[in-house]
Amino acid sequence: MALTVKQQFFLAVLVIAFPFFVISGDPDITSDFVVPAGINATQLDGKFFTYTDMRPTSDPPTNFSVQKATMAEFPALNGQSVSYAVLQYSAGSVNPPHTHPRAAELLFLTYGTLEVGFVDTTNKLFTQRLQAGDMFVFPKGLVHYQFNCDEKDFAIAISAFGSAAAGTVSVPSTVFATGIDDQILAKSFKTDVATIQKLKAGLAPKA
Repeated sequence: MALTVKQQFFLAVLVIAFPFFVISGDPDITSDFVVPAGINATQLDGKFFTYTDMRPTSDPPTNFSVQKATMAEFPALNGQSVSYAVLQYSAGSVNPPHTHPRAAELLFLTYGTLEVGFVDTTNKLFTQRLQAGDMFVFPKGLVHYQFNCDEKDFAIAISAFGSAAAGTVSVPSTVFATGIDDQILAKSFKTDVATIQKLKAGLAPKA
């Protein structure tokens, strides 16, 4: 899907403004940039600092998906304290509750509508309905989510992080798909083992 001129303008504003917003979660480096092990620095050119895997397609999303540009996908980000993600939401889809332990997230909605929210350390829920052109910040380490509340149209957002490796901890997967004992979970959630097993089955990898 090609971006309109207005969407491209908003994206440009985000790219320019974000470095001034960032409070780094990464250690400072003592060089201009980090050269990967085994690479001769004199052989680097502009291609090393270019990432092309987020070029838009014309097809609308069929489910929720994330395209990341972190240090893992884009090695030039190592030491630069910044990363990005493109989030695509099919109609009615959700990015389940999760956290980013090493960075705040600044989300910019380029198309569609989203209901977003996070919970602070006093268990207060902060929610907002966004429309294209809106931004929302999720503080570092707090549980948050996004929901495409439009049942007929998709949504697209771009998120910036103050770390080259912000990390993602999915609450449903972490709790129910990592082998924690059923009895422990049943006691923790004040329910029975059968309910826990149903939740685990729903999150099990599909063959």
